[in-house]
Amino acid sequence: MPTNKIANQILIIFGASGDLTYRKLIPAIFDLYKQNSLPEKFSVLGVSRTPFTDDSFREKMKEGILKFSGLKPENEDELNKFCNILHYLPINTAESKDYSQLTLRLDEIDKNENTQGNYIFYLSTPPSLYGVIPKYLAAEGLNIENNCFRRIIIEKPFGTDLKSAIELNSILKEDYKEEQIYRIDHYLGKETVQNLLVTRFANGIYEPLWNRNYIHHVEITAAESIGIENRGGYYDHSGALRDMVQNHLMQLLALVAMEPPMSIDATSIRNEKLKVFQALRPMKDDDLFKNVVRGQYLPSNTNGNYYKGYREEKDVAKDSRTETYVALKLFIDNWRWADVPFYIRTGKRLPTRVSEIVIHFRPAPQNLFPGQEIHKNNDNQLILRIQPDEGVSFQTKMKIPGSGYRVKNVNMDFHYSQLHNVYLPDAYERLLLDCMMGDPTLYIDSGALEATWKFVQPLLDFWKNNTEAPLYGYPAGSWGPENADRLIEGENKSFRYPCKNLSNDENYCEL
Repeated sequence: MPTNKIANQILIIFGASGDLTYRKLIPAIFDLYKQNSLPEKFSVLGVSRTPFTDDSFREKMKEGILKFSGLKPENEDELNKFCNILHYLPINTAESKDYSQLTLRLDEIDKNENTQGNYIFYLSTPPSLYGVIPKYLAAEGLNIENNCFRRIIIEKPFGTDLKSAIELNSILKEDYKEEQIYRIDHYLGKETVQNLLVTRFANGIYEPLWNRNYIHHVEITAAESIGIENRGGYYDHSGALRDMVQNHLMQLLALVAMEPPMSIDATSIRNEKLKVFQALRPMKDDDLFKNVVRGQYLPSNTNGNYYKGYREEKDVAKDSRTETYVALKLFIDNWRWADVPFYIRTGKRLPTRVSEIVIHFRPAPQNLFPGQEIHKNNDNQLILRIQPDEGVSFQTKMKIPGSGYRVKNVNMDFHYSQLHNVYLPDAYERLLLDCMMGDPTLYIDSGALEATWKFVQPLLDFWKNNTEAPLYGYPAGSWGPENADRLIEGENKSFRYPCKNLSNDENYCEL
């Protein structure tokens, strides 16, 4: 719950009849309502072409709240009271002439609810409208801040390559200041991602070790067990690099690698993250072969279930070379991280859904205990689990009771589920509240956006222009192409193969 009073305001959601509003946005707003975290005077105006009325929109959103909110309504009266702040306007958002209706409706809500002209416009729409809707809003003067604020939240994908990202930034900045533009990445709203800053900078034990002298390599994984889920039309023109690496995983990389900020505020944190992106070693032609592995899932029978291959999915080209898996080895050329490899991987149809960061520390310089078992990744690891089973685990070596010096790895861990009576907010809940408060810390600025596109653009160009660029098949339900483990430097090193549970994964793994 915020300590400062939040200004009265209206949240306008374009594409309000869509799945994101139903499953995420309105349930998140309801959860904020339950915690008394909304402004005193607050309204939501849904906008899309679907011919809802205020009442039919409210009924639809009630279903979403009952299914997807983290804090369920105590009774129907509470749910109805909340839904009274929801309104709806059916217009064609691709037609400039319809925006005069929006201006009139906002004036009406402002007058009735005393929301003081403060507006947040949330673009939950196809990306083709990201440059259109803000222009039409500006034509109505809805971008002008005159004793009020006007902000825009834009979902990914923010551009499809470096050129389109620069063009979209340029279009937006013709009518809006950078401070008005909030580029959302829901990964940054996750509690465990934010906890990474606390782990690093609130504990004197970690920061002295957080450098090339003590860290052997860093691993960042975002695995999904699902396929493309009837999104073939979108995904076949996107792929894993655009869908996950350029945004989510690059942001996680920056939080791991950044220098301590001067303070925990948006400008300081963004400046340090941008320095990381600027220090990424550009990939040359040889690196594009050696340090990148991409794959595409194939049909398979796993655990008694048949899974279609990617090319069998709806709206996917039969000869598609779109990657559903990508693993990268990259380097950050600065004083702290010189020659420390960072390994990033993401993929569809992997064995489980899990996102985590693993810090692999350098081994002891001498093995004093001959009976110590030597196996893959036999090092001290700090595992920061983002989802599921959110928490932190530290793998260290201990003596097995009995004679001699037999050594095994044990986990010292913390799980967020151990915090009884503590509510773990949804990512959208945190990010929406931050925008309401005018805090852009967890949003992406234009400099970081263009820097990450600049890094991945050579890969996109290489795959587009070189039909001989390797694309490895991997069975659905496996951990991706075997070639990916060859990226990892060092004897007995490979990617970690995590389970959905953070600790005791050697005993209770579903794989």
